[in-house]
Amino acid sequence: MNDYGKLKSGTDIRGRAIASEGKPAVLTEQAVSDIASAFALWISRRIGKTRCKIAVGRDSRLTGEAFTRTVIAALKYSGLEIFDCGLFSTPAAFLTTQFPSMSADGAIMITASHHPKDINGLKFFTPDGGVNSSELNEIIELANAGEKLSTISVSTIVRRDFMRLYCDAMTDAIRKGTGLFLPLKGMNIVVDAGHGAGGFFAKRVLEPLGADTSASQFLEPDGTFPAHPPNPENAEAMQSLKSRVTESGADLGIIFDADVDRCAVVTSDGTEVNRCRLIALAAAMILPEHRGATIVTDSVTTEGLRRFIESRGGVQKRFRRGYRNVIDEAKRLCDSGVDAPLAIESSGHVAFAEHYFLDDGAYFIAKILITFANLKKQGKDLTDLIADLSSPLEEADIRLNFTCENWRELADKIMPRLNGLAERLLRLSEDNYEGVRAYVSHADGYFIVRTSVHDPVLPIYIESDKVGGARSIARFLYSFLNGFTGIDCAPLAEFIGEDEIAENVEGDDVAP
Repeated sequence: MNDYGKLKSGTDIRGRAIASEGKPAVLTEQAVSDIASAFALWISRRIGKTRCKIAVGRDSRLTGEAFTRTVIAALKYSGLEIFDCGLFSTPAAFLTTQFPSMSADGAIMITASHHPKDINGLKFFTPDGGVNSSELNEIIELANAGEKLSTISVSTIVRRDFMRLYCDAMTDAIRKGTGLFLPLKGMNIVVDAGHGAGGFFAKRVLEPLGADTSASQFLEPDGTFPAHPPNPENAEAMQSLKSRVTESGADLGIIFDADVDRCAVVTSDGTEVNRCRLIALAAAMILPEHRGATIVTDSVTTEGLRRFIESRGGVQKRFRRGYRNVIDEAKRLCDSGVDAPLAIESSGHVAFAEHYFLDDGAYFIAKILITFANLKKQGKDLTDLIADLSSPLEEADIRLNFTCENWRELADKIMPRLNGLAERLLRLSEDNYEGVRAYVSHADGYFIVRTSVHDPVLPIYIESDKVGGARSIARFLYSFLNGFTGIDCAPLAEFIGEDEIAENVEGDDVAP
């Protein structure tokens, strides 16, 4: 019996698909075949049909084409109707279940988002959305047992350019939202696809709307991702886009991750609109239509963002990190009668209730372009919408790598001990749903320490409105975390400064 549970990462399947760093591939073609077959059986039982319609697509990863062939081969004799969609985006995968011209019963997306080139994965969709954790467990159980659809007949395999339908819907929405056929005429817009699947946006969405996209970069799919990590959170990626926008004199810059479910923008003056700025922009766009609404975010957000949302008449609900967590919480609130039109994670996952609560980077960019074009008519820019968003005086985003195999067990020891320490010596946040979020009064700031959803990493976010406050908080965390074997505290020590670490700093810092 197989053990494919090791490939589970949140609500996705993910693993090393190319042997590297002396480590073997674990997401093999056999694993992909077994898991795809299990998904088809699971879908068939779920809807009570034997001849299901399943869409298959991929991003630009090196193993994407091979895995597409593997999935189709695995389902070839299952009596299905298979849509081979080629290169497309994760949001498009879900939308194959919604567009009447396809009405797929399920979809398989081959992607590992922003992860390195040797990693790949599978995401699964039904007309209700992406499969949740318990549903994925059911699929994995079937795969472990080797269960699959019985051989009925040869499946029908049809190549479909679903992105044509997707892009047409985007251009129609932008035209409707602006009231113009060429709303972007005369505008220079840079698209940075990071060599992922998002290059389509320049040629198939922006140019038909009149935009000049000649300064765009890294549009060609390349699974080695040679330019920079395809990640709107990545500093190198954002700096690359910023430089391109300012050097070319562009009106706007747009960046996607590899599978286009996340995004960020850069304005003409070089302002990076990602993380909390992106959440503020989304809130500023949606709250005029939803006064008093609740905006669900992940936990890694600033106090300034909370004040910004409240100043617009909204309510922020910080929830657990993970795009499915914030989306599911927004859905739950809506089902209970609370207006929660937006679920957004600081990583760039943005989901609107009006759009199936689907985290669709291209859809959010389409909404931004409508707002951008309408602001241009008034002589304004996107930055005018978030001009009063206050930023902390100091902040730090530090990631510590676990160095032990049983890293989750170590994380499960660290977090409750840190929580108990913070409860005794500091002030715990009252609206925290993961990790430890605590306020440090003498540093006029707070920290968030949590465990990564997918990776053997302990992310730390620190914010302070006092000079030297961030380093003071970092010293407190270092003195605690450095006592554990199996975690590399070097990035924290580097932020504090080696001299201060060596001196074993005393003073007003809290000591555990």
